[in-house]
Amino acid sequence: MKPPEYNDIVLAQAVVQRYLPKTPLLKLQSVSEALGCEYWAKCENFHPVGAFKVRGGVNLVSRLSDAEKRAGVVSASTGNHGQSIAFAGRIFGVRVVIYSPEVNVNPLKLEAMRRLGAEVRLYGRNFDEAREEVERVAVREGLRYVHSANEPDLIAGVGTMGLEILDDLPDAEVILVPVGAGSSACGIGIVAKTHGRQVQVNRQVPVIGVQSQQAPAIWNAWKTRDLRPHPSMDTVHEGLATRVPFDLTTKILWDVLDDFVLVDDAEIDAAIRILAERAHLVAEGAGAASLAAAMRIRDRLQGRKVVGVISGGNIPLERLSAILTAKSTNIAN
Repeated sequence: MKPPEYNDIVLAQAVVQRYLPKTPLLKLQSVSEALGCEYWAKCENFHPVGAFKVRGGVNLVSRLSDAEKRAGVVSASTGNHGQSIAFAGRIFGVRVVIYSPEVNVNPLKLEAMRRLGAEVRLYGRNFDEAREEVERVAVREGLRYVHSANEPDLIAGVGTMGLEILDDLPDAEVILVPVGAGSSACGIGIVAKTHGRQVQVNRQVPVIGVQSQQAPAIWNAWKTRDLRPHPSMDTVHEGLATRVPFDLTTKILWDVLDDFVLVDDAEIDAAIRILAERAHLVAEGAGAASLAAAMRIRDRLQGRKVVGVISGGNIPLERLSAILTAKSTNIAN
């Protein structure tokens, strides 16, 4: 597969803007003061499905052939990707089948996919087992298989987030991006490495990926240049729950990421609580990972303009309640 280029993301923006509102980039004053930097949040939790992936779903489904649209699509998802394909399927009149694992799945995301019109089937103990079943079903039922990461049109669609960030804050100095399958970090990274030349400014914005220590598959592949599956995947935050590095996205990350940071699930929980307490923003675990990384590497961010992507806000209510009632975290420590 040919990786998307900057111009593919510009073309995708015309499609995405037709169906989705631009999400806000908000300066979080209290968080900025505590971290000693200018901290901005790109609020992808404001999307109609509550997460960034809808950008990629709309772009990809819009570009399917007539035959593919008639046949329908099938994909595997723990929730946000599935919602994005279901949302796009409803717009373009395409049948959507989504496989989700039977355990460690977010019930709110399952219900949202069904509400958007997707046929949701539960299979396997984890995302990878569900994905392997999808590959068999696509052949058996004649559906167009939509991979959750190895899709250039998906990456181009979510890359429009990077265009919005640099349009709103052209002097951004660092962008922190959560990594599950890696599509958002890829798209933003392509933009960050290219946008300066397009607007005749000789600068590139560093992009730092963030993943959970309890699910470090992509981080390990980025460090070692090795695409073998990771032996463990224990994070409770399903948006970061990847065990197998994906070929297309991981290879793009090798080129566009300037650094990659691991944070503990407990640090992510603290970031969820801080975003709720100090910024009145609801973030799921993947969405709060950027702030968790900013807290961990705060010494490197002093005095800089930092953008943290809140990739989604679809957190189970019982998990959010438990996190909010836990002991408050002092962000300055």
